[in-house]
Amino acid sequence: MNDVADRPLAGILLRLLSGILFTGMMVCVKAASTASVPLGQTVFFRSAFALLPIVAFMAWRREFPRALATRRPLGHLLRSGLGAAAMFASFAALARLPVAEATLLAQLAPVSMALGGVLLLGERFTRHRAAALVMVLGGVAALVVPDLGQARADGRLLGYMLGILAALLTAGGLVTVRRISRTETPASIAFYFVLVTTLAGLATLPLGWVAVSGLTLGLLILSGLFGGAAHICMTLALRFAEVSRLAPFEYVALIWPVLADLLIFGLPLSSGFLVALPLVLGGAGLAALEGRRLRRPLRQ
Repeated sequence: MNDVADRPLAGILLRLLSGILFTGMMVCVKAASTASVPLGQTVFFRSAFALLPIVAFMAWRREFPRALATRRPLGHLLRSGLGAAAMFASFAALARLPVAEATLLAQLAPVSMALGGVLLLGERFTRHRAAALVMVLGGVAALVVPDLGQARADGRLLGYMLGILAALLTAGGLVTVRRISRTETPASIAFYFVLVTTLAGLATLPLGWVAVSGLTLGLLILSGLFGGAAHICMTLALRFAEVSRLAPFEYVALIWPVLADLLIFGLPLSSGFLVALPLVLGGAGLAALEGRRLRRPLRQ
């Protein structure tokens, strides 16, 4: 475990790269939604093609297929089911919101995970967690309240609700990861999650998919490749650098979604987003650092 903080520069660079790749995935998903690709079909392509870089990475580390052995199949099923539901909700939110706002709402997951640790795992409700909760709730209010009471036909309010739901489901999945990671490898957790989401997307085929080719097909394939590569980079970043070193770069990671909205989709930044940005990211960073502080004595 001594290599966790031995290469902080590599960890920071990988975190920055994961942010770029994740934004690339989001751009591809949003562009596919404008081409009227059904939600389940998008989830299928995103998950199926994410398997390629993940399996290649596992093979490069000589972990495939040995690392897929599991003693907690039901734990994997619960974690993957929550993750699949979160992916459906987040992609549905992304179809209705700017990339930057959908990405910001995803930052609710660390705070929700911290609260889940209190409610489900018996962890202490500290002042740090209380402060993180207050900051995030303030940020969400700043983002959502300006649109309340306005008759909008663009589905923005529904997008906010779906984004919050996705963050809560993601937090539930991460709490489950805490439980099963005592016996399961990160490779097996990632692999079974992607496998289940692929099958969940495929299950929507009877509901009607559309024929895709050319640019749209390329976007769907790239969404999976970007997503799988982003997951690998984030995993390696957390291996090489502590969470406390990576937390400030959550702000940098929001630059790419903002640029995507401005330069690719021509969407201006709302005043609510500018107010919510430091509050939500500050709360998410505080929750992540608190989780790191509580786990440190366990490794000493």
